[in-house]
Amino acid sequence: MKSDIILAGVGGQGILSIAAAIGMAALEDNLFLKQAEVHGMSQRGGAVQSHLRISDKAVASDLIPMGKADLILSVEPMEALRYVPWLSNDGWLVTNTASFVNIENYPDKEAILAEIRKMPKHITLDADNIAEEIGSSRSSNIVMLGAASRFIPLSLENFHEGIRKIFGRKGEDIIKINILAFEAGRSACEHYLDK
Repeated sequence: MKSDIILAGVGGQGILSIAAAIGMAALEDNLFLKQAEVHGMSQRGGAVQSHLRISDKAVASDLIPMGKADLILSVEPMEALRYVPWLSNDGWLVTNTASFVNIENYPDKEAILAEIRKMPKHITLDADNIAEEIGSSRSSNIVMLGAASRFIPLSLENFHEGIRKIFGRKGEDIIKINILAFEAGRSACEHYLDK
């Protein structure tokens, strides 16, 4: 088993929390894990991406070669497009449709989504709206993790445990809302695939 995942977004959107949750879930399965991350020039608003490699065998490099990613999980649509060259021919692109407009000449959102929809295997969700509907606008990143979870070969129980571990110090209410966000994203993804 091997899964190469690229996480993409901008600073402040919770990419590193997604990476930590996946990493904790992988460790629960006693899998090997390598991760590399790049932070933008500013803490909030700069590009953030992470390469995450999970395997049942030792992983030599933390960087995913171009054309080899099994999954691109993005919390921002323009950032999703940036990493399309890394996606394998049968890989999935799963992205939030809500834009994080942090530059004056941000491209037309519909044009960005039209490019994403050209991908043979893609899912687009308004994770911000889903998070607001469950009462936790700050959990849109975990909604996206839930949406992409069916393409990551880890058990549901281990994802829940990963969420418990990374949010544990914030209390039981925060754990519960994030598990709810995860499940809402997972349900939205399954509904999308049933169409």
